[in-house]
Amino acid sequence: MGDVAAKIKVMPESPEIDLDELEDRLEAALPEGAEIRGYQREDVAFGLVALLPTVIVPDDAGGTEAVEEAFRDVDGVESIDVDSVGRL
Repeated sequence: MGDVAAKIKVMPESPEIDLDELEDRLEAALPEGAEIRGYQREDVAFGLVALLPTVIVPDDAGGTEAVEEAFRDVDGVESIDVDSVGRL
């Protein structure tokens, strides 16, 4: 079995959220076996910027569901959306 890479769009609650701190909280919330291999930032509207972490999870871990659930519980996160998924 290999690994799965997923780009997950994380929308912060407001434009005032410190994105560097949000990145730290996302990394701390990762379930065991998952890792973040970089972030992109995407301007959305009215000063709101979405984070797009690329998350690597083992193929046998049941997909990205555990990561999505962990990210939803992070303080400052409004919503989560899986942008793309692929095998490594």
